[in-house]
Amino acid sequence: MGPTAAGKTALACALAERHPLGLISVDSALVYRGLDIGTAKPDAATLARHPHALIDIRDPAQAYSAAEFRVDALAAMRRLVEAGKVPLLVGGTGLYFRALERGLSNLPEADPSLRARLVAEAAAQGWAALHARLARLDPPAASRIRPSDPQRIQRALEVIELSGRPLSAQQGAARMRLPYRVLKLALIPADRAPLHARIAMRFDAMLAAGFLDEVRGLRERGDLQRDLPALRAVGYRQAWEHLDGASDALDFRAQVIAATRQLAKRQITWLRGEPDARVLDPEGAGCAGLAARGLDVFLTD
Repeated sequence: MGPTAAGKTALACALAERHPLGLISVDSALVYRGLDIGTAKPDAATLARHPHALIDIRDPAQAYSAAEFRVDALAAMRRLVEAGKVPLLVGGTGLYFRALERGLSNLPEADPSLRARLVAEAAAQGWAALHARLARLDPPAASRIRPSDPQRIQRALEVIELSGRPLSAQQGAARMRLPYRVLKLALIPADRAPLHARIAMRFDAMLAAGFLDEVRGLRERGDLQRDLPALRAVGYRQAWEHLDGASDALDFRAQVIAATRQLAKRQITWLRGEPDARVLDPEGAGCAGLAARGLDVFLTD
């Protein structure tokens, strides 16, 4: 686990060279096909040598939830164990890690027709109006969900309509925990300056690799809107707005770098609250060795 640009993929691949591991992506953006450059998706050579489950499993027009991730991840883990491998989950989406380890409340499944109606209502009234509706129906949930978070507003209203009960009243229900022993390796930099520098360098490399052309291709499909979950990923939202003329090149670059740094900050904050996590400094000279030794002990225990 670790913030964006911390070197998670490189470390995971290095560990897979040493042990019979199978890699599973824990990244809410990498599930989408066609979002390659802006998500820093592992390249073809890396994926050929070290295949990652749960990459490129959804079209950008489709939603993908933490509950779906848990089902898919458990199935991938089971297949790896049956093949004699140890699952190694790698990524930065804390909600997915938490859903996998702790389980989720027994909430009703998504209803495509209801979701389409809520999206249409939001288009006509605005998400702020739907957030106000949620505040009337489920004040505790509304207090935790930002008015600018359409996906969670939509889900909370959907749960109310499908079950007749507020989301907040159901989130404490019994959960199925992960049926595996877990070793948590958390890449948390002691000094964020190198991480910030790497974020900027990586985004410049993305621009040079054709990131804006990638986003232009998504726009040209004609069936994608920028409020879709896939296109709210850091970088894609700003690129979409930039191509709409909302910013010049310098402002666009600054916006994405700032947003990525904020994402990294949130990820680090979440990681610091993870119980039993073994913290490794990705900038430390012995990071890979410490991770390997920790894994050695875990696998022989």
